Amino acid sequence: MAYAITYTEFGGPEVLTYTEVPDPSPGAGEVTVRVEAAGVNPVDGKLRKGLRATGDITEPRRVGADGAGVVTAVGEDVDGFRPGDAVAFFGATGAYATDVVVSAARVFPRPANVSAAEGAAVGVPAGTAYQALRSLGVRTGDTVLVHAGSGAVGQAAIQFAVLWGATVIATTSDRRAERVRALGATPVRYGQGLVERVRESAPGGVTAILDAAGTDEAIEASLALLADRTRIATIVRGRDAAGWGIRAFGGGVVTPLSAQQLAWRSEAVPVTLALIAAGAFSVELGPSFALADAAAAHGALEAGADGKVTLVA
Repeated sequence: MAYAITYTEFGGPEVLTYTEVPDPSPGAGEVTVRVEAAGVNPVDGKLRKGLRATGDITEPRRVGADGAGVVTAVGEDVDGFRPGDAVAFFGATGAYATDVVVSAARVFPRPANVSAAEGAAVGVPAGTAYQALRSLGVRTGDTVLVHAGSGAVGQAAIQFAVLWGATVIATTSDRRAERVRALGATPVRYGQGLVERVRESAPGGVTAILDAAGTDEAIEASLALLADRTRIATIVRGRDAAGWGIRAFGGGVVTPLSAQQLAWRSEAVPVTLALIAAGAFSVELGPSFALADAAAAHGALEAGADGKVTLVA
């Protein structure tokens, strides 16, 4: 038998239960992966709390979308994978598990020098950052402001923007400033006077802004710093974005992502894996927990743990 993390009611981390489940079997176009590491993302907690509209719970719900491991079985009509292949995946239903079935379109080869934890850290953060910056048209010559630069999405956004030739400024705490600087951005402290500090760091102005913080301060500063609201995006305050005239790529967004934007999210995974393997992209790994300790992992994430929280086999 396999094991998975499930919940049968909305609530705090304590509702997460280590549950015995049937061994998964891949259907056509699917592969089964023995999970070595699963990424713990903020959206997992929001779903667990019932903060996203997902309807009533009528059966145990699985948790997690991102992971990495080894292929154990391949369904019909799947080319390019065989048992024993090291892979990373995104968009799964229930990645917090010992074994999971995933659409082969969402599974990618994992280079030998990319660990399972690194692979599991890629999907949501890198996919979101990559798609958001592509949607904003970030390119050489831009000056990009990233709010929440030390978070997983923020760190990915800094690195992609720098790789694409942009100058990057990122908001952060004093404690996390050196991490942001190491990724190639100029750190700017949160708090009163934020707009003035950004202007001092970018005397020529900023030309694109990505909000991964979702605070009123981040939104107000963004609106004050850039007149072209088509080049301001939030991944947190999606339901409020239209009222400000800015773009939204998450956070309860009303307008779904386009086919192109979904394609960018998928494209980001193999791109990022290759960059990690080449030493050109850094994943900051945080605390790791055994699968059965998923509740503690959620607690650590919600307490603000530094780096990517993972569940490991």
